[in-house]
Amino acid sequence: MAYDLVIKNGTVVDGSGAPAQRADVAVADGKIVEIGKITDGAEEIVDASDCVVSPGFIDPHTHYDAQICWDGAVTPSSWHGVTSVVMGNCGVGIAPCLPETREIAMRDLVNVEGIPFDVLNTGITWDWETFPEFMDAAQARNPAVNLAFLAPLTPFRHYVMGEESMDRAATPEEIKKIAGLIGEAIDAGAFGLSTTILNQHVGYEGRPLACRNADDAELTAYARVLKARGKGTIEIAATKKLGVIDDDQYALLDMLLTESCRPVTFLGLVDRDDIPNAAQDTLEKTAPLLERGVRPQILPLPLTREFSMRNPFSFAAFPSWNQVFVDQSKEGQRAVYADSQFRNAFREELKDPINFSDFNRIILHEVKNPELKKFEGYTVTEIAREQGKDDVDTLLDITLEDDVDNEFIFTSFNTKVDSMSRILNHPHVVIGLGDGGAHVDMLCDSGYPTHLLGTWVRDRQAMSLERAVQKLTSEPAELFGIEGRGQLKTGNHADITIFDPESVGSPERNDRSYDLPGGAKRMVRPSHGIEHTIVNGESVFKDGKLMEASSGRVLRS
Repeated sequence: MAYDLVIKNGTVVDGSGAPAQRADVAVADGKIVEIGKITDGAEEIVDASDCVVSPGFIDPHTHYDAQICWDGAVTPSSWHGVTSVVMGNCGVGIAPCLPETREIAMRDLVNVEGIPFDVLNTGITWDWETFPEFMDAAQARNPAVNLAFLAPLTPFRHYVMGEESMDRAATPEEIKKIAGLIGEAIDAGAFGLSTTILNQHVGYEGRPLACRNADDAELTAYARVLKARGKGTIEIAATKKLGVIDDDQYALLDMLLTESCRPVTFLGLVDRDDIPNAAQDTLEKTAPLLERGVRPQILPLPLTREFSMRNPFSFAAFPSWNQVFVDQSKEGQRAVYADSQFRNAFREELKDPINFSDFNRIILHEVKNPELKKFEGYTVTEIAREQGKDDVDTLLDITLEDDVDNEFIFTSFNTKVDSMSRILNHPHVVIGLGDGGAHVDMLCDSGYPTHLLGTWVRDRQAMSLERAVQKLTSEPAELFGIEGRGQLKTGNHADITIFDPESVGSPERNDRSYDLPGGAKRMVRPSHGIEHTIVNGESVFKDGKLMEASSGRVLRS
C-alpha cells in the first residue's frame, strides 16, 4: 500500500522505556500504521539516518491560554519537539469570562504570568464566554500543535462570585454553581482542574489570586467533581516555601487525592543551595502520597530569570511586595520603592526567607542611566559594598535612579549535577515546569526537552535516552489521561519528533524577540538538533523553520 509518510532508517525510541531499535515508521490519515521494515512507497519519505525517531513531546505545564489566540504553533515549544501542550495551570486563565470582567482576567495574567497588559489587550480575541466555548474557539483557529486544557479555578470563581472571589471563600450555593461549571468543562473535554496556594500568585489590584481564597470545603467539592466522572487530574502550586512541603500542604495534597480518587501533580521540586536536602526531604516526606498517585514536577534547567522592576515577580512571594502590584504605573511603583516602611518590612521578611536571601545571586543586567552603566554585570551585594549601603537599599536605589527601567538577572537553583541527577531519575517525578507562554519578559524555559536530551542524556550521561524520552512522552500522557499519544505504536496518532542525538540541545542564554502583538518583547530559546516536529502526520517544524501547518487539535479527555 502507499502511505502518506514513511520515516526511514531511524532509531526508534518508542516512549515506553523499551530499548531503541532500528525501524521505519509509516503514517496514513494522521496515524501510525506500521513500524518495522517498510518497502512500500509514500507521498513523502523522510530519511532519518543518524537520527532518533520518538513520540512527540508532551509539555505538562504551560500557560499558553492567551498565546493560542495569535500563535497556534505555541512557539518556542514546537521548535523543541513538543507536539502537545497542557495549559490552564496554577489556577489562572481566561475562561469562563464575562465581557465586563475581561480586564480582571487580563490583570491576573499580567501579575501571575508576567505577560504585558497591552499584549493581552491587543492579542486576546475574546470569542468565547464559557469554558466549552473557549475550547471550541481554540479548535476553530486550526492550531499547529495539540492543545489540552485544565480548568483553572480562578476564572470559575470570578464568573460566579465577581470581585468577592478575591476576598473570601464561597458560600454553599456558590460552591454548587462553581462545581457545576467545572463539571461542564470536564464534560467538554478538560483534562482536570488547577489551583494554587502560593503567596506570589497575586492577581488584579495586587489582591490574592481568587483561587487562593478557596477553603477546604470548596476544594473538596471540586475534587469530587472529578471523582464522579472518573477522570481528570488536579494540578496545584503547593509549596509556599519554595520546594519544601509543610504539614498543612501535605494534608491538602492528601485531601485532594482522597476526595478526587484521581492523580494530583504539584509544584514543585527545587534543588536549593541554601537548603541542600530540600528536594530529597520533600520526596521522602511525600513518599506515601507518591505511591498513591501524587506526582511532583521539576524543571531540568537551572532557574535563571531576567526580570525588570516594573514586573518584579521574583519578589512577589514576599507579602510586603503586594503593594508593588496595586498601582503599576511608574509613579505608583516609585512611591513604593522609595518608602522606608516598605523597605523595612522587606528586611524583616528576609530574615525568614521564602525563596532566597542571597543578593549575590542578583546581578544588575541592564540600565538606561549612563551613570549606572559601570555597575552592569555586578551583583547587588558587590554594588552595595562599593556604595557602603545594605543590599535592600542598593537594589531599590538603583531602581529609582534608573526610573524603574532597570533589569536584573536572578540566578538561583537546580545547579548541582549529582542531586539533580537523582531527582530527575526518580520514578514518580514529572519533568516539566517549563511555564511556556508565561513570564515572557524575563525567562524562557520551554526549551527544557532539548536541554534534557542534550545536557543530561548525551553530555552528562545521567539518564538513558530511552528513559528521557519516556519522561517527555508517555509519562505526561499517562498523568493526564491523554490517549493515543505519547508512544509510537500502530493505531496511535502520528505525533513524532525526529532529532539528532549528537547535536540536540539549546543554548544557555535566551534570545530577545519582538514578535508579540504590538511588537512587544519576549524571551525565546532556539533549539538545536530538532529535525522534524510532526503533529498528526504533518510537519510543523522542519529544518529549523516553522511550516504552515494546521494539523493540531484540541484534545479532549
